[in-house]
Amino acid sequence: MRILLIEDELEFAGALRTALERERFVVDHLDRLADAVEGARTNAFDLVLLDRTLPDGDGLSIVPQLRAIRPGLSIIVLSARGEIADRIAGLDEGADDYLIKPFSIDEMLARIRAVRRRPLELADERIHAGSLIYDVSNDNISVGDLRLDLPRRELRVLETLIRRRGRTVLRETLEQAVYGFADEVQSNALDSHVSRLRRKLAEADAGVEIHAIRGIGYLLREVP
Repeated sequence: MRILLIEDELEFAGALRTALERERFVVDHLDRLADAVEGARTNAFDLVLLDRTLPDGDGLSIVPQLRAIRPGLSIIVLSARGEIADRIAGLDEGADDYLIKPFSIDEMLARIRAVRRRPLELADERIHAGSLIYDVSNDNISVGDLRLDLPRRELRVLETLIRRRGRTVLRETLEQAVYGFADEVQSNALDSHVSRLRRKLAEADAGVEIHAIRGIGYLLREVP
């Protein structure tokens, strides 16, 4: 999952980012509404954590724009404004949840899990390819009963490929799933992640292969 954190309190934002990255999320941080709208337009985020009180306005003002850019985007408002009227305003504006500051990191993570489960309630929460199983709600990948213990970036690469199994995935799409705005990306970094994944999938007898589509990207398909 790639998360956009919109928060102008830098120390607080740093603490949230550290906690989220520990859970293997890819996190980008911005502190202005205008930058957030442009960021959402050019990057495929899954969830937005949105502060209300920002230097250039009320965070709620961009919720309709975010929804228009990406209809399935999950939005959780973070705010010290916790009166009933404030919470109602946030939910009525289109936020999926409203979290009142101060809050515990564990509560925030639980609310993220809850919000991300909602679109999946009527769908299969497990994606299969060969012997690979991606458990969407728990964000882990296994081969049969054996869970693959993958570093965050390898997990994000494999998640992106398994979601688009049988189709070519552009290098740009994979890099956006793995790296944040501030990450320095070496030209061969993605290839290194894929190389390690290939070895681990072969060792686990996962029944899938990752093929390079020269100059374009990668393709995950089942072994005949």
